[in-house]
Amino acid sequence: MRPLILSGLIVACAPAPLRGQSRDEFENSPINYSATEPSDIITALEAKMASGAFVITGSEKEKVAALLHKLQVPVESLLLVFSNTSFQRGRIRPEHPRVLYFSDNCYVGWVPGGLVEVIAIDPMLGPVFYSFDSNRRDGTAPRFVRDSDCLRCHGGAFVRDIPAVFARSVFPDDRGEPLLRFGSQIVDDHTPFTERWGGWYVSGRHGQTTHRGNILATDKGGQLVFNTAKGANVTDLAPFFGTDRYLATGSDIVALLIFEHQMGTQNTLTHAAFSCRRMLAYQAGLQHDFKQPVTTEPSYDSVKSVFESETKAVVDALLFKDAAELPTVSGDQSFQRVFLSRAKRSADGGSLRDLHLAGRLFRNRCSYLIYSEMFLSLPEPLKRRVYDRLARVLKADDPDSRYEYLDAGERARILAILHDTHPELRSRWSQAAPVAPAGP
Repeated sequence: MRPLILSGLIVACAPAPLRGQSRDEFENSPINYSATEPSDIITALEAKMASGAFVITGSEKEKVAALLHKLQVPVESLLLVFSNTSFQRGRIRPEHPRVLYFSDNCYVGWVPGGLVEVIAIDPMLGPVFYSFDSNRRDGTAPRFVRDSDCLRCHGGAFVRDIPAVFARSVFPDDRGEPLLRFGSQIVDDHTPFTERWGGWYVSGRHGQTTHRGNILATDKGGQLVFNTAKGANVTDLAPFFGTDRYLATGSDIVALLIFEHQMGTQNTLTHAAFSCRRMLAYQAGLQHDFKQPVTTEPSYDSVKSVFESETKAVVDALLFKDAAELPTVSGDQSFQRVFLSRAKRSADGGSLRDLHLAGRLFRNRCSYLIYSEMFLSLPEPLKRRVYDRLARVLKADDPDSRYEYLDAGERARILAILHDTHPELRSRWSQAAPVAPAGP
């Protein structure tokens, strides 16, 4: 059985409860997840490898570096997890952590001596899971293998109803084994800072507010005991493990915060897209049975209700609704430079990637994933509703109280950035009717 991807964090696959015998809904029409050929970054790279246009050689470390370069995944995004929460658990321990690199549309996991695992974000399917054995001993060239075993955890065991990416926070002992009797949790924008990163290494400063990274726990007579001081404000991870085995040092606190935001928002987009595509197929089936014209616009109340619910969920995720308050943090400038280098900037220089890092993660709280192929591929009736709701929130003189945390200055900045950098949204808004007062 192949290991699950990116363990602990994004792929938090500890031995999870066995899934039932029933078929996952996303395996049925109209999604047909496993039966559908992906159109993602790995599909394109695999074609080049099969033709000989891209050949990967060298040491294990060199092969990983070559893959990252080809996938445009920055080495500076390095994150490290030491909890035994994947099927490669036998290779993972505090002195030999698992590494993860990420970009906007790709996650690459690796344990030295083990498999490389990749999650590629497909515009229609969401996350697609692959394994890559760079240490093959049979003389054949390594290939990417789409790994259905990953769905045992990533297909609903931790995030319901969809193939998902996610991070977990656990309480690891000195072997990296999670003490699951004390619980674990999925981490996203809403998770309090103090409850994040159990089982992870974290480098960077965060003041007096502590997190769970860098520390080991002990079960003493049913009581959880650990030393929080040991893990606070760590800037050098060398005392914990041999950093020379990896392509970079550190496990940057800012990168972790961005990583968690990105995964949670991608899961929201996957859920919204799948739900709305299912409802349109359901509606089409009824219209066909009733000999009515088949439409692509929601017409039944039940279909409209799902579209309304998913629209609200997407806009909430994009606008960081209910995001946990953060302390002032500082991290690796090299990662921040790479992250900001991909910014789309407005005429006055503003960007959705501009960092704040005091109280909140971003200066302008509208997710940069609004530019992603995943967002742009949402079902048209859903995307139109998202654009309309965003207009009501950002343009109204008296905005929806649901988003009252966005003051007039921030809303104006977001509007200017979107107008200057998002051609599709600018076109839609220019053709739209005057903005109505914001609703609930």
